[in-house]
Amino acid sequence: MAMERRTVLRGLAAAAAVPLTPLLPLAAHAVSADPPPLRQMRGMWIASVVNINWPSKPGLTPDAQRAEYLAWLDLAVARKLNSVFVQIRPTADAFWPSPYEPWSQYLTGTQGQDPGYDPLGFAVEETHKRGLAFHGWFNPYRVSMQADPAKLHPDHPGRRHPDWIVPYGGKLYYNPGMPEVRAFVQDAMMDAVTRYDLDGLHFDDYFYPVNSTAFDDSAAFAEHGGGFPDLAAWRRNNVDLLVQEMRQRVRDAKPEIAWGISPSGIWRNKATDPLGSETNGGQSYDNLHADTRGWVKKGWLDYIAPQIYWNIGFTVADYAKLTPWWAGVAAGTDVQLWIGQAAYKVTAAGQPAEWFQPGELTAHLTLNRDHPQVGGDIFYNANDVREDRIGSVTKVVADHYPAPALPPLLPRLAHGTAPRRPALTHARRTSAGVELRFHATGRDVPRLYAVYRVVAGRPDFRTARHLVAVVPGKRFAAWTDPAAPRGATYYVTALDSANRQGPASLPRRPH
Repeated sequence: MAMERRTVLRGLAAAAAVPLTPLLPLAAHAVSADPPPLRQMRGMWIASVVNINWPSKPGLTPDAQRAEYLAWLDLAVARKLNSVFVQIRPTADAFWPSPYEPWSQYLTGTQGQDPGYDPLGFAVEETHKRGLAFHGWFNPYRVSMQADPAKLHPDHPGRRHPDWIVPYGGKLYYNPGMPEVRAFVQDAMMDAVTRYDLDGLHFDDYFYPVNSTAFDDSAAFAEHGGGFPDLAAWRRNNVDLLVQEMRQRVRDAKPEIAWGISPSGIWRNKATDPLGSETNGGQSYDNLHADTRGWVKKGWLDYIAPQIYWNIGFTVADYAKLTPWWAGVAAGTDVQLWIGQAAYKVTAAGQPAEWFQPGELTAHLTLNRDHPQVGGDIFYNANDVREDRIGSVTKVVADHYPAPALPPLLPRLAHGTAPRRPALTHARRTSAGVELRFHATGRDVPRLYAVYRVVAGRPDFRTARHLVAVVPGKRFAAWTDPAAPRGATYYVTALDSANRQGPASLPRRPH
């Protein structure tokens, strides 16, 4: 994310000892009488570059790395989230045994050194065990956080193809203007997509470096830039090609997974372009050569998650103006809109006074309700979700997550074949609550089960009014309702890996 380097400076490794703030009873803090949405993105970013989140430092034992990751999953569950976005290719390296690029140095401290296990395989499996979605977060073009190619692993592609590398701003980048580079980085990322059960492939806001006037791609421009009016137009086309080609490759290989990008929050300012937002900040179209609005309008993404990392009322970039602008961009398209939320700014030095109020973040989600295109939020970053400074995250959960939420369903997958009706075979009242047992009836094991509880009236499967639990999918599953009222009736549905929900089981009342 754009704030990676600033996050490091805050000494986040020390946050590992911070206990979770107990969550307040949800029903007492709901801020809306409307039924909660059935589907909602509730995510957090887990960053690996320079060991921001996971692993907390290089060289930990495999057991210590695994324990840290499980703690992040416990945090996600405690905060009522349903998705994690995990950085698995931070600097042209890999958190899995890749045939294309070396092992990440952020695992062992030495690029190319085998960590002794498969971090990505472990992370995906454990994430799904908890009923959470795993989105693989990739950085397409960043090669190194330092500028000396000789410090790369001897077998690194950048060493084998030095012409692919451009030093800029104390870092190394792959050159986005070379077709062979664009093909290679896609191959490297698609290796993870095809080999692992990812729920999504995710880019953040890094394409060309910010304000890269001194980024020396003149030779590539001379060779490939014919027909473009200027360098900027050619660079934008290079990024467009990456986005468009990734869309096609993901859909060809794994059509059930979500493909999306989390760009910086401003496409263009209205003073620059009448289609832009009422802002006065850095423009992704010009500074990063990323036509983020165009990608949505052309349908090249399944979702976009702009990083609207500013408070309500901020003069340069007002959250209350940017969110409606993005909602207007997404309107009439099949591209879902999720909002990147700046949990890291709460009580951070140098931030406006609004970030020192526990209600700033929750006010963002309240504002989102006025814009039906907004389908949820992703919080940057996991450490800040855990630290919960001045109770800001607790307040978000209490105000906006009164019930569980199913993961989003992509419009292009909505009409596919849904799972069969599960069998709810058992509902028995015990000292711990009502114990339910249920199982799949089709050949495939569901990704999730959704449990609904109805006390009076007809069941509502279109909102989360009656949704009480989302249970990880197994062929045979069980769940106990600790708050079961007398006279309740239960239903269970099954969800597949695309998040399609099948018909409800026959009802069952506990005995």
